[in-house]
Amino acid sequence: MAGTGIETVVVDGLGLARGKRAQMAEEIEKLTADGSRPPCLAVVLVGDDPASASYIKGKRRACKRVGFDSVEHNPPATSSEAEVLALIDQLNRDDGIDGILVQLPLPDAIDPNVVAAAIDPAKDVDGVGPVNAGRLVMGEDGYFACTPLGILEILDHHQIEISGADAVVIGRSMIVGKPISLLLQRRNATVTMCHSRTRDLAEHCRRADILVAATGRPRMIPPDWIKPGAAVIDVGVTEVDGELVGDVDFEGVQGIAGIVTPHRRGVGPMTITMLLHNTLEAWKARSRA
Repeated sequence: MAGTGIETVVVDGLGLARGKRAQMAEEIEKLTADGSRPPCLAVVLVGDDPASASYIKGKRRACKRVGFDSVEHNPPATSSEAEVLALIDQLNRDDGIDGILVQLPLPDAIDPNVVAAAIDPAKDVDGVGPVNAGRLVMGEDGYFACTPLGILEILDHHQIEISGADAVVIGRSMIVGKPISLLLQRRNATVTMCHSRTRDLAEHCRRADILVAATGRPRMIPPDWIKPGAAVIDVGVTEVDGELVGDVDFEGVQGIAGIVTPHRRGVGPMTITMLLHNTLEAWKARSRA
């Protein structure tokens, strides 16, 4: 691929996120000028997983910076599924809560699908429940998974043409692969969803105008799998020998990809931003009700 003459744009997801959050902060300031309460996000962390606690801390800071209220519930890892469901029910009934986020992973004794289904769809700002997932499939409005929404924001910001594009999504999770496939289809892309048993994966990738990698397999996508000028969205983050790396050979695709997200300050900041966006929209909907 040498000599393509392409100057790859490295996506500044953090800068884009800060811009979006600044807009939200201005909007919230105006909407609460009459003394109305600000949006409130409730976060549930079961147990004391250090990585999850770090994510929660980042979300708390993000809420504060845009003018949200946030509350945290930290039941012990020994909590039963019934106890967690009782907490969700309490938050569903609390008129001061606009959005509910249950941090994953949950302890083995608790079924995340059961917990997700228990969240009021009007407060399911993480887009994990079956009602909002069904709305996405049906082409209806709802609250959808935050990482896929962040990916669309990145593509739009960089003026990537989605309609008519060949899009390849590697990974079929409910939080990234499946929802981004559906969202891209909504925007009239032709989408191929690939996974661990896909044959000729390299050939699928080589024809992709938009490539979304969400497998968690470090550097599985080499430069010669990338179509010159493609938009490469790398969602995967894996620690290898003390270093965080993505699914894509980031250095290798320079000069080939049109845009590429780095594994740090790429998609991640936009995920939290879209969580805030969904919470703001839920607050507006509740205020109008």
